[in-house]
Amino acid sequence: MTRRILVTGATGFIGRELCKALLAQGYSLTVLSRQDPEAVTAMCGPVEPVNRLDLLEAHSGFDAVFNLAGEGIADKRWSAARKAALLDSRALLTHNLVRVIRTWDTLPEVLVSGSAVGYYGDQGDQLVTEETPPHPEFTHHLCSDWEQAALSLKADSVRVCLSRTGVVAGKNGGFLKRMLLPFKLGLGGRLGSGRQYMPWVHRDDVVAGLLWMMNNKDAQGPYNMVSPAPVTNAEFTRTLAAVLHRPALFPAPAPVLKVVLGEMAGLLLTGQHAIPTRLQAEGFRFSYPTLKPALLDSVT
Repeated sequence: MTRRILVTGATGFIGRELCKALLAQGYSLTVLSRQDPEAVTAMCGPVEPVNRLDLLEAHSGFDAVFNLAGEGIADKRWSAARKAALLDSRALLTHNLVRVIRTWDTLPEVLVSGSAVGYYGDQGDQLVTEETPPHPEFTHHLCSDWEQAALSLKADSVRVCLSRTGVVAGKNGGFLKRMLLPFKLGLGGRLGSGRQYMPWVHRDDVVAGLLWMMNNKDAQGPYNMVSPAPVTNAEFTRTLAAVLHRPALFPAPAPVLKVVLGEMAGLLLTGQHAIPTRLQAEGFRFSYPTLKPALLDSVT
């Protein structure tokens, strides 16, 4: 019998590729999305689009659920209303998803739910593993509430995995899409001091990691979904410029970023020296463990 999978956030930068990988492996997919069904199938392939979560109440059930929904954290300046919207799109949606799952005839074997290395907050130069205590700030509270909503399903004997994802590199989208034009014009450079770490990861490894979490019956709890070779912002921007055969001569000063972006500037000026301790210890292997090959694949 064909295994059935539910995916939220399927039209996003990671979700689209996850759907392609799942379909290629013969799974039957249902996708929760507010977009038009035609747009969903154009991006995700031959899936069953559902535009409201309540339509899945009292469902027969799915074998696995991938929960990747969430508004872009860097899409808009962080006003109080924007913070509330970010929280609703992650924690509240996940809370409601868990409530609906509990109405199904058969519960899923596993829930693989999104999170981010922002869970840890600003960690400076300290090496960050899954055991590192978080620094209390907005990104931590956002990710913590998101994760706790997903983890509540453990009480129903569902295996729950959390993907604490870093900055994702890949073709045709993501944060690189915003960076490419200034760098191609020779106008790119480090952000602030450039000493802050960027816990990056290639999209192919994120998708492979999510599938690994689904298939590995011993996997549970949080995983740092980042490359094993984190770099500083200065090194990242130098490498990107070199891949594009351009200079990186125009840094963005921290005071300017703070004026333009407000509190959200912390996303760019702070970071986490995060490493994938649990993934590597449990046998996951990265296709793009180092930065230059990952960027070459992503921008050329």
